[in-house]
Amino acid sequence: MEIVAKWVVDGFLQGLHRSPRKGFSVEFAEFRPYQPGDDLRYIDWKIVARADKWMVKQFEEETNMRAAIVLDVSKSMDWRGAPERMTKLAYAEQIVASLALLLIRQKDAVGLIRYDDTLRSVIPPRARSVQWRRIVKALEEGGSGKDSDMSAALVQAGKLVSRPGLVVLVSDLLVDEEATLAALKVVRAGGHGATVLHIMDPSERDFDVSPEAIFADTERNFQLPATAAEVREAYRTTVEHAIADWRSKLAALGVGYEVVFTDSPFGVPLRRAFASRQRLP
Repeated sequence: MEIVAKWVVDGFLQGLHRSPRKGFSVEFAEFRPYQPGDDLRYIDWKIVARADKWMVKQFEEETNMRAAIVLDVSKSMDWRGAPERMTKLAYAEQIVASLALLLIRQKDAVGLIRYDDTLRSVIPPRARSVQWRRIVKALEEGGSGKDSDMSAALVQAGKLVSRPGLVVLVSDLLVDEEATLAALKVVRAGGHGATVLHIMDPSERDFDVSPEAIFADTERNFQLPATAAEVREAYRTTVEHAIADWRSKLAALGVGYEVVFTDSPFGVPLRRAFASRQRLP
């Protein structure tokens, strides 16, 4: 995952302008004990006088923007339409790793929330280089294989991005539409930009299944046997309507929306997600 992400980001950055804001300053991060050789200008003399401890201030680079990536790791994401393809979750994890690395290289602070029916990982936004390692380690934990509660994850993401920033949702959107839109409305009301990467397997679009099959809802253990020819056109029409419905309702909220198929090169969704970051002030 790390090697592919670096390869994708290196290729993406070729010909791309660097961060739009230059000359970032520094902001306080934390105290740590004094060590021989530390610059005396950064000793906190108030702590020395009060506690008789020599402590120095550490600073971190002031970031251009704060972002939170919200990743759906529920059961439906752990699916693929053909053995040679990645699962939706594996594809999404690679996109998240690449996007996080790209934002950090642009001096943005980025965090991660992984969720199913509860929050599995919550990593607050940071711009330090070690932050990417933390995100990759969390991604390597894999999915939990349960239902999804997207609205709670989105509300938490809005809280993590303490000042107006960006929330990127990566999901197959097999969720409660009304609750998800309400949560995104809260995110937007907080002054944040938002974009949704709708991850789909090509089979979910083309319906290239065997003549007779059993269709299963992996999160609710519901199964329905059917002949593909009988339901293909109705299925395709329903998918097209669903995509159009998401696009229309998200646009009304000022939320970006992109459908991404798992047979697409990783640079495609990366470029679309990064375009949302560029549109922010």
